[in-house]
Amino acid sequence: MRPVRSLVAVLAIGAVAFAGACGDGDSDSGTSGAKTVTVQAANGAVKVPANPKRVVSLSPTHTETLFAIGAGTQVVAVDDYSNFPANAPRSKLSGFKPNAEAVIAYKPDLVVVSDDLNGIVQSLEKVGVPVLLEPAAAKLDEAYDEIGDLGQATGHTAEATKLVNGMRAVIQKTVAASSQGKGLSYYHELDNQFHSATSKTFVGQVYGLFGLRNIADAADKASGGYPQLSREYLLKQDPNLIFLADTRCCGQNAAAVAKRPGWSDLKAVKDKGVVELNDDVASRWGPRLPELVKAIGDAVRKVR
Repeated sequence: MRPVRSLVAVLAIGAVAFAGACGDGDSDSGTSGAKTVTVQAANGAVKVPANPKRVVSLSPTHTETLFAIGAGTQVVAVDDYSNFPANAPRSKLSGFKPNAEAVIAYKPDLVVVSDDLNGIVQSLEKVGVPVLLEPAAAKLDEAYDEIGDLGQATGHTAEATKLVNGMRAVIQKTVAASSQGKGLSYYHELDNQFHSATSKTFVGQVYGLFGLRNIADAADKASGGYPQLSREYLLKQDPNLIFLADTRCCGQNAAAVAKRPGWSDLKAVKDKGVVELNDDVASRWGPRLPELVKAIGDAVRKVR
């Protein structure tokens, strides 16, 4: 995840209303098998060719999901920020400023997006390209539903179900083993300008599983869940835990935090409660979500 200039595009869209998965198959009359499936996405009921062979993903999270459910061989191109897994066919396609002509050049029979920027959904639908709009999840169940949608759309329903069940199990086990977080305060850092995420955001709800108190909540005015905190406010709040989701974008780490003016006296710094996260894992709502949950759980157990 980039600093806050991309925050709105990647994270704040989590507030967008989401339609759950409830697709079904449409069979052509006179044939024995279904030639299309209908997937209920945020842009309505989308008819997709059964087992599409040329999938384009303009969302890093959905790229991860497609490969995690075994649909990687069907993916012909992904956007420039889809950096995981390493073998994803990364291209110059932009998920932030999508260009319909550039996407069409890949001759897709399915395009997956997490936001309808530049009117990409309508532009592709006009030329008969099926598009699944699967917005950033606002809740865990929505993240699971989207995985189900992608499984249904690509012919990997069983694999998607297995992935979701595995994620649920790992997350539940981690939370159960780290339930002593109630009362601990934390600060989730999105960039080195002190932008953070409140409890009403997706990532804030993940922290909420552990009963942690988010110091950004009281500072949220009209920022849509992503306020910029002042240094003075942060020092006054003195959080027990600091989670850095800007280790890659902004080169932040525990040592750098300790060198910030006044920060060496913070509880999190003195008690070794500064946690270095993988920016991408911390900003996505897909298959690697259990990794974020584990990092939080480990930190809670360590501080307690």
